[in-house]
Amino acid sequence: MDGVRAVLLAGGEGRRMGPLGRNRLKPLVPFGGTSRLIDFSLANLRRSGFREALLLSQYEERLLMDDLHTVWNGSPQDFRVHFGPYDEAYRKAPGTVPQSLPDRTWPRERGTADALIRKADHVFGEDPSEVLVLHADHVYRFDYGDMIRRHRADRAALTVSYQRIERRYVHLFGMVDFDPAGNLSGFVEKPAEPTSDLVFAAFCVFDARTLRRYLERLDGTDWQHDISRDVIPAMLAAGERIRGYEVTGYWEDIGTVDRYHRAHLGLLNEHPTMGLAELPLTVRPSVARRYVTSEGAVRSSIVPADLVNAGRVERSVVYPGVTVGAGASVRDCVLLPGTVVPEGARLESAILLEDGTVQQCDPVPVLGGVAS
Repeated sequence: MDGVRAVLLAGGEGRRMGPLGRNRLKPLVPFGGTSRLIDFSLANLRRSGFREALLLSQYEERLLMDDLHTVWNGSPQDFRVHFGPYDEAYRKAPGTVPQSLPDRTWPRERGTADALIRKADHVFGEDPSEVLVLHADHVYRFDYGDMIRRHRADRAALTVSYQRIERRYVHLFGMVDFDPAGNLSGFVEKPAEPTSDLVFAAFCVFDARTLRRYLERLDGTDWQHDISRDVIPAMLAAGERIRGYEVTGYWEDIGTVDRYHRAHLGLLNEHPTMGLAELPLTVRPSVARRYVTSEGAVRSSIVPADLVNAGRVERSVVYPGVTVGAGASVRDCVLLPGTVVPEGARLESAILLEDGTVQQCDPVPVLGGVAS
């Protein structure tokens, strides 16, 4: 990965996540049984051979940086998260967190593209050849190496990832189209009436100098400070060579409560290939996760080693510290850390939050005995 700067955007508040985002940062929302959303992108980078990820955060950034420094910047030192203008303070505090951080001397970022230009010294410092841009709320397992090699071989200004999804969800994403030669021919952010089932999977590889040129050109204009709404359309309109790279298999953008629930149940199909064992156990480090095909009263579920179960759990993802009471039934659910299912209760297609709130979700179709 020599010459590639990996940038992880983690600035959103997660307002569409409803009660899931209450009193916690969206990147730190639990996912996968014992980890959090942001852990997936970081694990992908480490798996792909990167030694470092540059974090561009904004909302409650001190809380996020303290957490990631504790979890990811420990031993072994084969991979770390870089905190841009705050990084020196964290490097001086190995194994702990700094007592104070430098005062902010730059304006608050207003969007994904703004984050890149406001911290340009860290994004473009040491003259990288490419910039790999990722988000902190996408769940997938991916090796970025082939995509970067393809980008270089194509001599592209930009290579965008894309995936085919159900058309009813396309309005939540950037819709993309390609010509017969594989060049990007259309890009519409969150279309009101989708005409395609191809969406931007929201990670991409830019030629670094080209990206900086467009950011500087847009800065100061009447723009929306956004990669998808400004930078990519500007490059497309200018005739830049933009290629596509298809993402096959499991990929989820966790933007709403319903997609959070659906993505967890989809994970049950994909758990053998998702590399869950490679993720840090960040929700409760002492408790391991395991997948159970059929074991007593648990079927086709991801459950923690400390599950206390006197009921029945089926096709669900259960976090550490959960208790399922006698005679209770849990089906197609996500049970968050420390929750209690009362005796005799019946939960189906729902998320159980730590405060006992039950968030009902749309039922998910089942194929071959496992939610899909």
